Order: sequence, then C-alpha cells, then structure tokens
Amino acid sequence: MASRTHHHNKKTGVTYVYSVESYWDKAKKRPANKQVCLGRLDKETGEVIPSKRTAGTAKRAASAPEVTAKALVAGPHLLLEKLTEQTGLDVMLKKCFPEIHAAMLSMVYFIVQKGLALSHCEQWSVGHLHPYGELLLSQRISELLPRITEDARQQFLSLWLSKLLEQDYLCYDITSVSSYSENNEYVKYGYNRDKEPLPQINLAMLFGQNSRLPAYYRRMPGNITDVATLNTTMQSLDFLGGAGMHFVLDRGFYSELNIDGLFSRRHKFTIAVPAGRKWLEKIIDRYYETIQSPANYLQIDDDESLYVQTVLHKWGESGRRSYLHIYYNAQQAASEFDRFTRELLKYKEELTSGRKLKEHEEYYQRYFIIKETPKRGLQIAFNDEEIQKNRKRYAGFFCIMSNAIKAPLKALNVYRAKDAVENSFDDLKNHLDMKRLRIHSSAAMDARLFLQFLALIYISQIRNVTQDDKILRNLTVREVMEDMETLVQIRYSHRYGQLYTETNPIQRKIMDAFGVSIQT
Repeated sequence: MASRTHHHNKKTGVTYVYSVESYWDKAKKRPANKQVCLGRLDKETGEVIPSKRTAGTAKRAASAPEVTAKALVAGPHLLLEKLTEQTGLDVMLKKCFPEIHAAMLSMVYFIVQKGLALSHCEQWSVGHLHPYGELLLSQRISELLPRITEDARQQFLSLWLSKLLEQDYLCYDITSVSSYSENNEYVKYGYNRDKEPLPQINLAMLFGQNSRLPAYYRRMPGNITDVATLNTTMQSLDFLGGAGMHFVLDRGFYSELNIDGLFSRRHKFTIAVPAGRKWLEKIIDRYYETIQSPANYLQIDDDESLYVQTVLHKWGESGRRSYLHIYYNAQQAASEFDRFTRELLKYKEELTSGRKLKEHEEYYQRYFIIKETPKRGLQIAFNDEEIQKNRKRYAGFFCIMSNAIKAPLKALNVYRAKDAVENSFDDLKNHLDMKRLRIHSSAAMDARLFLQFLALIYISQIRNVTQDDKILRNLTVREVMEDMETLVQIRYSHRYGQLYTETNPIQRKIMDAFGVSIQT
C-alpha cells in the first residue's frame, strides 16, 4: 500500500516528500519499501515543489519567472470522477440541484474517501482535488445542507430508481441508526438491531441484486416495526413512479396486509413465509409424507441438498396466482426448532411486559396458555402440546412464496441474495460514519442521509469493480482510496498547465480496472 512521508535533512534544512510503497521482497524473504521523491516541501505554503525527475513541464516552469506550483492529491478524485460519469450521477444531480451539485459531489467524495464527519471536510478540501474546486468551509457546508430539499431529493430518487428498475430484483430491509439527539422528532426508542440502549431512527432501503447498487432509501421514526414499514414504503414509491417492481423480502415483512398490498399494486415479490401459519401448515400436511421422495431431491451444491415441492397457491378471496416453494432439510430440523424456541421466549417476554405486537397475536393464542385472576394476576404458560406438534411435524421446513418465480432453485437463490442489502447497511455504519447520528435537527439529518446514500452508491460500485478483478478483489474500498492517495496533480501558474506524478504498479492496476487514463 502506498503512502506519503516527509524526510528532513538537518544539514540543509530541506524537507523532502516521498511516495512510499511497501512490498514483499521474495529474494530476501522480508518486507521492504520503495521510495520515490516527489519534491521539496515549501515551508511557508506546505505545497510540494516537484523534483528534477519531472522533466519537461516542471523544468520549463521552474526556469520561468514568477511561476508557482500547487500539489493536490488527485488519485481518488480520478476514480470517483470516472464512476460519476459512468453512473450518470453528475447529470441527475445537476438536474435536481443545479446550483449546488458540485459542492454536494465534493462532500460525497470526502465521505467515500475518508468516512469521517463533515466537520473534517474543510481540511480535506485544502489538499485534495474535488469537483467544487474551492475551499469547503464548515460554514459553507452548514449553509448547503438546508438547500438539499425534500422535493429535490425525491426528484433524484425517482430518476435513479427508474434507471435501475429494468429486470432487477430489489431486496428490501430496514436498519436502526442510534442517535444522541433530543430535538429530532424522528429519533425514538424502539427495537435496536445493534443492541444499544439509545433512541434511533429506522432506515429502509432497496438494493438491486443485478446492478449491485442501492436503489432507494427512506427515513422513518425509530419506533416503527419492520412489518409496518412495507406498506408506507410502497405508498412512497407510488409517488416516484415505481410500478411493477420485484421485491425480495425476509419473513419479518410477511403479513396478509403486505401481501395484499403487493398484489394490488401489481408488484412482483419473493418472500419467506414464517412458520406457524395455519394455512401454511395445512399445505405442508398434504406433502409431509411424500416430500422426501427421490423425485423431489434437489442438489444445491457440494455441501447442501434439499427436498423441494412447488405448489400453485391461490391467495386470498380473489384467488391471486402465486407459487409456494416448500423446502425440507432434515439436518437443519434441530437448529430450526432451536430458532423456534428462541422466538417463543421472545413472544413470552412481549406478553409479560405488556408490549404485545399485533402481527404476533396468532402465536400468543396458539403456543401460550394465558390466565389472569384477581389474586395471582397475569399467568403465562407454554402450550406444550402445540409446541411439540410443531417440533415433530414442521421443524426442518421453510417456505418461499413468489408470484413471479416458478422454479424453486431460482426462488431460493434470489431470496438468499437479499444479504446484499444487509451488507450495504454494514457499509453505511462502518465505512461511512453512520454508527451514530451526530446531527440534531431533522432537516440537517435528512440532508446528511441523502449524502450518505450517494456515497453508498460509489462504495458499492467500487466494490463491484474490484470484486470482478482477481488481483483487486482482496482490497477493501478504503484500501483502494488509500492506494490512490499518492497520485498527485501538480498545477503550474500561467501557461504551464499541469502534470501528474508517476504511478506505481498497484495504482496502474486500479486505474486499468476502472478505465482511468492520464499522462504522467
């Protein structure tokens, strides 16, 4: 990985700037460094005065009177600029935010490169090449955030969503983001997925499986439940023109209301159906004796095989057509019952604490014996007969319902690929400084979330490029940015133009993968 370092010569008093690249010396069997002198450090300005090796432009500029040189870190900008052009983000942002799109892009570039709070952006803008091209003062950033308005954000999301909709599966999920804010009406106490005793907001997101890019996001109060978010998200998408999408959903979003809503809006969907539903168990009962027939055997890979049965299922009173894929894995039966037991313990805690959820009512009635007397108060016991029936009869089964995918293997693969949206949440929290929200007002928070969403598009696209390359696939996004940090642009005043410092092998490999070319 390349970096920059300073060496001070005590005899001459001159500080030299070097590009340092670490590598493994195969002959000596030990780590080694390769250093290339970029030039001298100007004591007054902190700028790099190029070394004699940058002949041509540098030599002519050095011999001319009153010529100054300015060095800016350019490597990360070159990559992000290429991705901006390829994705069309520059055109969309300019259309939606005509007066501030360049400054917005600079803030997004900073978030991608450094993953720090925007309070550090001013210092970064001094020494880095970026679209805005001027110093991004903290006061200027504070003035810009309120100008990232709701109308403009929704206009952008409509354009971006329509770009990704064609033949893609959109994985839907939500996450919680903790906050210390006391003045934000969206920050509420709720189920915190990071197990933190803090109020939070909930963030819903759609992520494209084929494009491998985030497609849409939506901020919600922190006390809203998962299952309740889908219907309001679909209503929001109606206003953006998001018709005929294919949702991929975890079992936590299953409810009759949600399935009805997906059908009524003519969306396609692939969703896991949670165990314990009576209508589902009636169907499993029909195939319980025959599902382990060799005719239903499906080899997934070298380590996994399942028994599968696909049923044409008529949903609801209107008889909407769907496919119910029933999968059985005898080896997972024990672990499935362990999961079911943990869920029962969670349901009991909900009953005991008085925080019952409407979507769990069927489980309360079926698996618990609830009594309340004047003397002993509320008494809750497990209904062991029903629990044992579930264990013996239904453990090892899981079901996926789809109104679009008829093939059981394809439905399984599409459903399992929903982890892509969970990975994007990890990027938001760990790479893009969203483990905690440090913004207090809801308006500033909404603007910052939008910048984070744009940054996530870049993070995802960088990973898409590196994952398709055998050499680069082991690099993280942060390592790619750091490797490009030592590629410097030196600008000369007057008519002498600019030049770039030499590139090292890893930089050339990265630039080739991203389609970036420059003259060094």
